[in-house]
Amino acid sequence: MGSQYVLGIDSSTQSCKAVLVDAGTGEVVDQRRMPHPEGTQIDPARWLEAMDGATDGLLERAAAVSVAGQQHGMVALDADGEPVRDAMLWNDTSSAPQAKDLVAELGGPAGCADAVGSVMVASLTASKLRWMREVEPDNAGRTASVLLPHDYLTWQLGGRQEMTTDHGDASGTGYYSTSKREFRPDLAASALGHEVILPRLAGPREVVGNTRGGAKIAAGTGDNMAAALGLDLGPGDVCVSIGTSGVASAVVEHSVHDGSGLVTGFVDATGRYMPLACTLNGAPVLDFGARMLGVDHKEFTRLALGAQTGSGGAVLLPYLGGERTPNRPNASGLMHGLRATTSREQFARAIVEGLLCSMKDAVAALENATGVSTGRILLIGGGAQSEAVRRIAPEVFGVAVDVPATAEYVALGAARQAAWAMSGAAVPPSWEPVGSKRYEAAHRPDIYERYAVVRDATEGWE
Repeated sequence: MGSQYVLGIDSSTQSCKAVLVDAGTGEVVDQRRMPHPEGTQIDPARWLEAMDGATDGLLERAAAVSVAGQQHGMVALDADGEPVRDAMLWNDTSSAPQAKDLVAELGGPAGCADAVGSVMVASLTASKLRWMREVEPDNAGRTASVLLPHDYLTWQLGGRQEMTTDHGDASGTGYYSTSKREFRPDLAASALGHEVILPRLAGPREVVGNTRGGAKIAAGTGDNMAAALGLDLGPGDVCVSIGTSGVASAVVEHSVHDGSGLVTGFVDATGRYMPLACTLNGAPVLDFGARMLGVDHKEFTRLALGAQTGSGGAVLLPYLGGERTPNRPNASGLMHGLRATTSREQFARAIVEGLLCSMKDAVAALENATGVSTGRILLIGGGAQSEAVRRIAPEVFGVAVDVPATAEYVALGAARQAAWAMSGAAVPPSWEPVGSKRYEAAHRPDIYERYAVVRDATEGWE
């Protein structure tokens, strides 16, 4: 018998990626990508066009398929299943005032986190529903059902039969109870102003439909949940992603309710839970450092690794675009401890150490919210391509740092879910892990301690 293939689709903010994977081994045998239009409000038809292009020639070869999508986006549909307006994406911040109102209605931050696992922010779907109710009441009145981006694409793949979602993506809506693992239709209705149809919650390994060609369709999930599945995160693992922003996420066995708002308490794609902490400043901090020194990234790395640990006392708070962890939306970057003798090498290293200390803030927030100690860091994202970041990271985090080989982990996670649904097994398939490189170094807690002193001393600064 020949190999069976599964297709994983990653419908992200920037593009749609599709990977065809051997269901038995996890080997990627083919892949394609199509761009998405820019903007924070997009016609969902553009997603369908990109998905059709990315899967052309691949979907026909797959026995099962799964879609992972950008979280939180609002796809509001009328009674005929047609969009009443462009979808509002996670990064549309129009609904920030409405998010604050919804937090207050749920009894403040602690009450909101207790009800839905997270303190409401503008990215969550419920705040967008309230915005539409207040700003576009006609569209709100025409809205009969609400889907997330991955739900919409899954529904279209299956011939617009049953609307379904999964618990992972649903946990980022603001109208889902992470403790009870069920939708809160009352909260969706309160946000929109009237009752609305929500998709059925499917199990992690459930088949929710079939394509025209007969391939089984898995429930799909959100992009962060799919990445965790693609990386096969286990107990004690923390994934640190340094992209445009920074994200630290883990998989735990209990629901998380952080009233501080630093940690969002999502559900994962396997039936467990996936708390997540974000920073606003990721790889662009490295771009800033290279630009300030007038060098390319290769030379910037050489300079950073040419200085000793501690950067000669120079400390960076990398809050170049404000910050979320800690919550300082109006903050700016700060370099402290410069001296007449500070070298270019020390300046470069301080940039890298400051970025990593900021990510350690996110990891510490996870540990505080979950009570689970970090045993290993998996470092991914564009910033993880920096050799300086890789080699300095274990000094800051104090644990071994594994850097997986570059791969489309969201799409791989979706493919793994598709293989799981196709097999009907109790657990996801065990695939050969994508190769990774381990970095270890003596823990230097003094780096983070100096950073923390400057961070705490500047609290309240704008």
